[in-house]
Amino acid sequence: MTPLPVLDLGGLFTHFLTLSLLAIGGAITTAPDMHRYLVLQTGLLSDGDFARAIALAQAAPGPNILFVALMGWYAGVNASGGLGAGWTAWGWGALAMLTTLGAMLLPSSLLTYAAARWLHTHRAHPAVRAFQLGMAPVVLGLMAATGVLMLGAAAPAGSAWRVWGLAAAVAVLVWRTRLHLLVLLAAGAWLGALGWV
Repeated sequence: MTPLPVLDLGGLFTHFLTLSLLAIGGAITTAPDMHRYLVLQTGLLSDGDFARAIALAQAAPGPNILFVALMGWYAGVNASGGLGAGWTAWGWGALAMLTTLGAMLLPSSLLTYAAARWLHTHRAHPAVRAFQLGMAPVVLGLMAATGVLMLGAAAPAGSAWRVWGLAAAVAVLVWRTRLHLLVLLAAGAWLGALGWV
């Protein structure tokens, strides 16, 4: 039997607090570092848990930040022995969920509020406009890193070329056409149901 990972709520809170301030373009842009910390460094989540948390949160209605809560839930439950451990696992899952979600929301919300007030007041200033233009490539790069991570986790063994090809085709379609994203999502679901990806 492998030993259970140790759930350090203080470390979890501190790490997600830091990520909150780096989440330019949304929390999903920090997913690669969440993966490094939760899967590779602490072992609180498996690759499957990580991918399921993001996929479930993206599929569910509501804000995309829900994946942070699911990662906290998985971390707490896994560290306490799994759902078979009973109410203890549920309690630690809920506590870790509140820890990750609170740490991710609190600083970025306060900073966003203060910055939005200041930017609105100084929106015509050249430095403000330069900052906004300069942040666009940063956001695109962080989103690309998240996409590469998710594509690697989603590709079934031996068919990675299909997933990468589909991702490239969708990127070109989004860039060059006005095709609605729901059409592309439906096409992806259909290809997945057929077993192509």
